[in-house]
Amino acid sequence: MRYAVRAAVGSLVAAACLLLLPAVAIAAGETLQGTLQNGGEPVEGVTITVTTADGDEVGEDETDEDGVFVIELPAPGEYTISLEEDTLPDEVAIREGRSASVTLPVAVGQERSVLFPLGKSTRVVQSDLDRLPQLALEGLIFGLIIALAAVGLSLIYGTTGLVNFAHGELVTLGALLAYFFNVLLGLQLVPAALLAVLAAAVLGGFQDRILWRPLRKKGTGLIAQLVVTIGLALFLRGLYLYLFGGSSRPYADYQLQNASAVGPVAITPKDAIAMLICVVILLGVAYVLLRTRIGKATRAVSDNPALAASSGIDVERVIATVWIAGAALAGLAGILLALGQQVSFQLGFQILLLVFAGVTLGGLGTAFGALVGSLVVGVFTQVSTLVIPPELKNAGALAILILILLVRPQGILGRAERVG
Repeated sequence: MRYAVRAAVGSLVAAACLLLLPAVAIAAGETLQGTLQNGGEPVEGVTITVTTADGDEVGEDETDEDGVFVIELPAPGEYTISLEEDTLPDEVAIREGRSASVTLPVAVGQERSVLFPLGKSTRVVQSDLDRLPQLALEGLIFGLIIALAAVGLSLIYGTTGLVNFAHGELVTLGALLAYFFNVLLGLQLVPAALLAVLAAAVLGGFQDRILWRPLRKKGTGLIAQLVVTIGLALFLRGLYLYLFGGSSRPYADYQLQNASAVGPVAITPKDAIAMLICVVILLGVAYVLLRTRIGKATRAVSDNPALAASSGIDVERVIATVWIAGAALAGLAGILLALGQQVSFQLGFQILLLVFAGVTLGGLGTAFGALVGSLVVGVFTQVSTLVIPPELKNAGALAILILILLVRPQGILGRAERVG
């Protein structure tokens, strides 16, 4: 109990200090914003009005040269946003089948985006065969992001035997810290992301130092430590909700990008960069594990901690390094995930089950297995929407996990162990 209290106070004080300022700033006001485009070109001089549910006008704005409008709201609530069609250029109109007004709820401190489709729709109904390459690409990107988090989780399990249910909160922490540096401190997203990853790494090492190392020295069992991770995850999620709020918010940069066609698929620049970052980082992790002294020591501790210690390896130092690296990878995964899905207090929790699925499918405790398993999970999650509703796509990924484990219980790259 003493260590659990210690964890709740000590390991999170740094995160609380970093996130408290955003909570105060966010509470300053609510806004509605959007960008009007016709065929990729901004539409200037269009009037947007906002009224309450009772019909009282609370704000009005005219789109600027970039087609952007921003309207500040007096308080949270439900508002109707209307586009004044008579202010549209002669050759521009609301897309057929769409309305010139929309009613939306706005939460405390929320910056809500509004979309008014203009012009003739260019959407083409695609067959399942046409959609397959695009879904496979989206699944590959998603799988690479999951792999970043899964590799860290797998390394922590391999060196300590701990199943960390609070790992998803490290993913969320990276996204929240990047939001803090980018939106509230005004840094560009790239330096903001670098600072967020560094801060997540420091907090990961801090967490091990004040919580997990004392528990290991006390001989606390793995089941008891697992329960502590569940409690820590619940506490952190509640803290994020209290400080950040329940709404989702985008980064200040790279919100709207046009996709470029590459053969049968289309990809936005931010998705291409995210995929490149994931590949480079994962290759870097592979190089460190295979070619460096600390990597070889990590693999030795994962195979047999007692034998590694008797060989002169500082096991605690290796574990501390793994926690730092695992937290950094999880934080980076959260940043890249939020780039496409926006930042929310439960961002990491929503993918935690898929991260565990990737680790288990690839083989418990193996970094390369976590990579392979995550790619399988990510691709299957997206491609499965061809035959099942999108709301059930995570269930489809877990179904493939069960099927593969029935054939190969140790996972794709795991080693079979003799029992008895």
